[in-house]
Amino acid sequence: MNSLLIQRATFDDLEKILELQKTAFLSEAELYNDYSLEPLTQTLDSIRNEFKHSIFLKALYQNEIVGSVRGKYEAGKYLVGRLVVSPSFRRQGIGRKLMRALEEECREAKDFFLFTGSKSVRNIALYESLGYEKYEEQENKNKPGLVIVRMCKRKIG
Repeated sequence: MNSLLIQRATFDDLEKILELQKTAFLSEAELYNDYSLEPLTQTLDSIRNEFKHSIFLKALYQNEIVGSVRGKYEAGKYLVGRLVVSPSFRRQGIGRKLMRALEEECREAKDFFLFTGSKSVRNIALYESLGYEKYEEQENKNKPGLVIVRMCKRKIG
């Protein structure tokens, strides 16, 4: 994917990013048999509000948004969220490129934190390959049977 471009998303990109998010998270919903996952129910107003306090990156291929990730700096640590890649563009390194770009964008952060579901083994493998380590697994109180895996990457130096 030589023509893939990663850059900051703009406010005008949010509608497309939300649409992509909902498409991308359908596979997670199927995996967990839960179509009420927050990424699937998020509203345009909600993502617009989130944009005010977060960095959003987008992956562009031929001027189409095919991936996105966001993060928020909070109390000396960086919270990474909603890594999404269009289903037709998966397994081409886009998620990895987005994660690396987000970490580079936020050089001031010493620690990066994220979470995913325990059944999302491909996601976990990707994060581990990027240097993230599991530090906690906990059942979601609101969704019995859903185990959340929390992961952290500590930057040296």
